[in-house]
Amino acid sequence: MISRIFRVRMWAPVGVLTSLAYCLHERRGADDQNSVDRSLLELKMVQVVFRHGARSPLKALPREEQVEWKPQLLEVPPQTRFDYTVTNLAGGPKPHSPFDSQYHETTLKGGMFAGQLTKVGMQQMFALGERLRKNYVEDIPFLSPTFNPLEVFIRSTNIYRNLESTRCLLAGLFQCQKEGLSLGSTSQPLSLRSLFFSLPKPRSLFLGPIIIHTDEASSEVLYPNYQNCQRLRERTRGRRQAAALQPGISEDLKKVKEGMGIASSDGVDFLILLDNMAAEQVHSLPSCPTLKRFAWMIEQRAVDTVLYILQREDRESLQMAVGQFLHILESNLLKVVDPATPPGKTRKLYLYAAHDVTLMPLLMALGIFDHKWPPFAVDLTMELYQHRESKEWFVQLYYRGEEQVPKGCPDRLCPLDKFLNTMSIYTLSPEKYHTLCSEAQVMGLGNRE
Repeated sequence: MISRIFRVRMWAPVGVLTSLAYCLHERRGADDQNSVDRSLLELKMVQVVFRHGARSPLKALPREEQVEWKPQLLEVPPQTRFDYTVTNLAGGPKPHSPFDSQYHETTLKGGMFAGQLTKVGMQQMFALGERLRKNYVEDIPFLSPTFNPLEVFIRSTNIYRNLESTRCLLAGLFQCQKEGLSLGSTSQPLSLRSLFFSLPKPRSLFLGPIIIHTDEASSEVLYPNYQNCQRLRERTRGRRQAAALQPGISEDLKKVKEGMGIASSDGVDFLILLDNMAAEQVHSLPSCPTLKRFAWMIEQRAVDTVLYILQREDRESLQMAVGQFLHILESNLLKVVDPATPPGKTRKLYLYAAHDVTLMPLLMALGIFDHKWPPFAVDLTMELYQHRESKEWFVQLYYRGEEQVPKGCPDRLCPLDKFLNTMSIYTLSPEKYHTLCSEAQVMGLGNRE
């Protein structure tokens, strides 16, 4: 089994990662005589890609009556407090965040900035952490009950709402408050001496501080990076505007904008409408009646817009959007499978704090996109198993906590080599990513859109 996996790796190093994500499901055919005896499977690794929790809108709608986003919505629930520090990928200082600087330039009515994680979002992320704790600490003894840096690797985009969402998830996962340990929510390293004397004995020590790794915006791979990939930028240039002119989308957009009193010339599309609508709904804030009336249609047309921009049949667009991220997930899996991997070079749990624009192309590449916008605090979880007797490897995939059957996998529990081979077309190594992104556009494709 292992040799077959690495033969796949030799000819398609980029594709293994995407495949891994697909295979994380349970075997569908439980009654099939060839079904795997799950009692003989041993969990070896888990990877979780999640969207941040609920936040304020990124851009207010051009209306006279504005929803108020008051600072009270930013109150930190005590149970979500958890100390962490942020470094770059090499362990150096936290990079500057141009996105946070941009968000702080937009003050919404009520006083909040654009894109701020709220109390509701913090509670959502804490709940996700509790679910992970139940799955991997309580139901099965896979992770230590307190944080162990030798078991967990954490990476986030360098945006404050994602860093704070990760904090809340970790608080739910490792439950420091229940251990009698009260931690702040700053991003400064925790004093090991003060931490030691504040810990109850003889419980296991908390090996802090927790480090969240992040990267420069210019080289980030946890979302489609239009700044770093010229070809992706050119290929999708104009598609967002063109999407608003497509039959069906155009008529529906006109209907909603007229109902809200928004001028047709205002640069408002279904993505902006959905962003405001979703933020208002999750916080139970008074919303425009038109947004409520057309809620389902707004979400569907926003999805249609993204599908038009990325174009599912456009393999290269998906590769450039999430190919490098898939390569990272793939590499994590292959390190566990490879018997030559030195001890300590892998983790039991990998956490990735990403965005809706990350999850949609990921789901499309995996063949499990449900044509619904990824909600706040949603997770895509990938599990890697090994059969105790045959030593074969399997992957299982969950989205929103529900088992999925990835493309190319006949069952929810998918043999790893089949999974990797099927999905190899979407992963990109850093070298191939840079080569593809820098290639000249063929026949001016981007300019025609």
